Amino acid sequence: MNHIDSLFQALVDGNEPGAMEGVESSLHANIPSDQIMREGLIAAMTEVGRRFEAGEYYLPDMVMSARAMKSALYLLKPYLVKVGMRSIGKVAIGTIQGDLHDIGKNMVGMMMEGAGFEVMDLGTDVSPARFVEVVQNDHVNILCLSALLTTTMPKMAVTIEALKAAGLRDQVKVLVGGAPVTEEYARQAGADGYSQDASGAARLAIGFMGE
Repeated sequence: MNHIDSLFQALVDGNEPGAMEGVESSLHANIPSDQIMREGLIAAMTEVGRRFEAGEYYLPDMVMSARAMKSALYLLKPYLVKVGMRSIGKVAIGTIQGDLHDIGKNMVGMMMEGAGFEVMDLGTDVSPARFVEVVQNDHVNILCLSALLTTTMPKMAVTIEALKAAGLRDQVKVLVGGAPVTEEYARQAGADGYSQDASGAARLAIGFMGE
């Protein structure tokens, strides 16, 4: 098994030390960092997402793989910067105002990074004004809104209306998700997309960038 294959397998297995070792051994073997990113990290997280959607992996499996990916990416990032590898797009993600839950948000953020996006994590209890500010000032391609409480879900629609009022709605794709959120609600709120899990969100985001 070559260096990138070992890295790929460690990520799929959720083996964080093995993933970090895989990055280091690949770099020492003079494999280009952008190749390590594409064939190692992105390919592995795509496979993890496929297994999750097929019911072969469960949430704990995905969490372990995502953590391993985050550590591997931390090691690889300085080398990606040196070769000028650009992200495929910029994502801002946050839990909506009034809601402090962040497990789902964090998972989506990690899967987005694994797919090759630059991710701005705005945290929890994010106001519509803050989301608008980020779209206005940070050249965000995709805005991800998360909610775990039915009482905070209406803030998704409020945020989208705030983007319209600021004249920014056409500049960004809005993706919503969270336990109580449905595809029907996403349509009613005016979102561009909805996903019930992190891998689906990353796949939708990639699709948005191809439009």
